[in-house]
Amino acid sequence: MAKFATLSFNDKSIELPLIEGSENELGVDIKSIRTETNLITLDPGFKNTGSCQSAITFLDGEKGVLRYRGYDIEDLATNADFLEVAFLLIFGELPNQEQLEKFLTDIKEESYIDEDLKKILESFPSAAHPMGVLSSLTSALTAFNPTSVNVEIEEDMYKAIVRIMGKLPVLVAWVFRKKAGLPLKYGDYSLGYVENIARMMFRKPNKEYVANPVVDAALNKLLILHADHEQNCSTSTVRIVGSSHAGLFASISAGISALWGPLHGGANQAVVEMLEAIRQDGGDTKKYMEKAKDKSDSFRLMGFGHRVYKNFDPRARIIKKAADEVLNDLGIVDPVLDIAKELEAEALRDPYFVERKLYPNVDFYSGIIYRAMGISTETFTVMFALGRLPGWIAQWREMRLNKEPIGRPRQIYIGENKRSFVPLNKR
Repeated sequence: MAKFATLSFNDKSIELPLIEGSENELGVDIKSIRTETNLITLDPGFKNTGSCQSAITFLDGEKGVLRYRGYDIEDLATNADFLEVAFLLIFGELPNQEQLEKFLTDIKEESYIDEDLKKILESFPSAAHPMGVLSSLTSALTAFNPTSVNVEIEEDMYKAIVRIMGKLPVLVAWVFRKKAGLPLKYGDYSLGYVENIARMMFRKPNKEYVANPVVDAALNKLLILHADHEQNCSTSTVRIVGSSHAGLFASISAGISALWGPLHGGANQAVVEMLEAIRQDGGDTKKYMEKAKDKSDSFRLMGFGHRVYKNFDPRARIIKKAADEVLNDLGIVDPVLDIAKELEAEALRDPYFVERKLYPNVDFYSGIIYRAMGISTETFTVMFALGRLPGWIAQWREMRLNKEPIGRPRQIYIGENKRSFVPLNKR
C-alpha cells in the first residue's frame, strides 16, 4: 500500500508520496510541491535533501555502518583488493577471476600519458598545490581524448572507465614526484594495480625499488576505505556536473576540485598541520586537549568525530591497525607522530571525548600513515582522490544510466525589489 505525507498550506493540503529504500530509509517525494502549491523547500547545504536514489553505498551514521553494494566495509578492507572493490562499485558485483584479470589488463593498456600532457605538468611552478595540478591535468585529459562517451553503448562506457582508471594513478604519481623533485617514471606492467601505484610513487632513481608488503597492504586499505562515501560534496559535484552531460574526465576533474577543500578531502592535511602546530608550541598534548574542551577557545581538534558518523567511524578502526603496522615496520622517529599517538591515547580515555563519542576518525589515521610513507602533507588529498576515483566513476555511470535530469537547485531571493536605472552622472 502506498504511503504519503500530508503538507498543509493555507487552506490547501496535498499528499506527497513516501519513498522507501532497501534499508528502510524513508524520504518524501517533493517533485510536485511547487506545481501544487507554488512553494519550494529551503535546505542550506542540502543536509536533509536526497538528490537521487542510488544503489551504490549505504551509510548509517547513527550506527556506524558503511557498506558498498551491500558488503560491509570491514569485510572488503580485510579480504579484498582495491581493484576488486573498484569493479564492485562501478559494475555492481564482485568480479570473478577472469573479469578481474581482464579489468586489470585493460587498465594497464591505458596506463600511459600523452607526452604533451607531461609538458603541461612540467610547466606548473614548484609552488603549485598538488590538488590544483591534478584537477587541471585531469581536465586536460579531455583534450587528448576528445571523443564523447556514448553512454547507451556499454563498450564505450567501459573504455572511458578503464582509461581514467589507468591514467589517473600515473598523474597522481607524477604530481607527487614533481613535488618531491623526482623524475617522472611509468610503472611496471607485471605488477598489480596498487603495487604499481606504490612503485611509481616511491621508486628512487639511484637504486632498485623493493616493494614493502606492509606499505602496500596499508595503501590498499586506505584506497578501499576512501573509495566511496555516499552523496558527499565531491560526489554530488561529480553527479551534478555529469548531469549536464559533461564527460567523465571533466566530471572527475570537478570532483577533485571539490575534494580539495579543508572541510572535505583536505581534513587529513589539516590533522598533520595541527600536529605540527602543537609540536612547534612545545608538544604539550594535555594543554591542547583542554583547549579543545574549552568552548570559548578557537582551537579545534582535527581528526576527531565526524560530520556523518554520530557514534564511530567504522573506517577508523580498520585503518588504526594499519597505522600501527606501518609505524612499527618503518621504525620512523618523528615527534609529530609521537604527538598523534599521545592525542589518540588521551582522547580514548578522557570522559569528555568518550561521552561525546569524539573518537579518532579515518582522516586522523590516514594522515599519520601518509606522513610515515614520506608523502608530503599537501599531497595527502591527492591520495584521497585516487581512492575516491571508482566511487566517482560509479556515481557518474549510475546517474547517466538512470537518465537523471540536469541538476538545477532553486533559491529564495532576498535581494532588492525592482529599481529604476540611475545614469552614471546622477549617482
